[in-house]
Amino acid sequence: MAAFIFVILFIVIIFVLSGIKVVQQYEKGVILTLGKFTGIKEPGLRIVIPIFQSIKRIDMRSTPIDVPKQEIITKDNVTANVDAVVYFRVVDAPKAYLETVNYVYATSQFAQSALRDVTGSVELDDLLGKREQISQQIKAIVDSETEKWGIDVENVKIQNIELPQDMKRAMGKQAEAERDRRANIINADGEKLAAQNLADAAKIFSGVPGALNLRTLNTLERISTEPSQKTMLLFPVELIDALRGVSTVIKGGKE
Repeated sequence: MAAFIFVILFIVIIFVLSGIKVVQQYEKGVILTLGKFTGIKEPGLRIVIPIFQSIKRIDMRSTPIDVPKQEIITKDNVTANVDAVVYFRVVDAPKAYLETVNYVYATSQFAQSALRDVTGSVELDDLLGKREQISQQIKAIVDSETEKWGIDVENVKIQNIELPQDMKRAMGKQAEAERDRRANIINADGEKLAAQNLADAAKIFSGVPGALNLRTLNTLERISTEPSQKTMLLFPVELIDALRGVSTVIKGGKE
């Protein structure tokens, strides 16, 4: 008799202990009683009735899922491989458990479909230059579809865009041509500025008596310090002016 009672107590203890569940701080427990949803268990030590009740813990944290690489054709008929990452959070635990078999997998499938649809409707330049806008369009589509499952899509980020090798070479040549064009423009602007400065300097020298002579002496002084062999012939300015005058008289006499 005592052994029978011991067995009964052991079974009761096992029965009670099997009904003790722990719900983590980041989880919510969905309770089903005889297969029907009857409530939610908050984080902490919770008790369910074994056999009659079951609990499904739902992670309420923000969850990232990778969207596998998708081969798409852009609006201007360029083939590319694009992948992304989706960040979502469960906001309604009963819906996430009861409305779909696997809400993570379902969200991933919708994200793949939206990624192909949106990136395939834009041109390559927009895909490369407006990545954030395209990501927001994908987010809006996936969020509207998963809302019925109690899922909130927090963000979508396009990660990698792989182009064919011939397209990469063509873009590289285009970028190189653009760099050359900009370099030529910068050089032309520099030459224009230098010419303007020389013209301004010439006006100053012509308007100040003796300024040109001082500039010439300064240039000669700088040249003379360089470690190279040079032969310089210096003539007084007055002699040059006199020679110019004689040349003018000779030309006048010949006429």
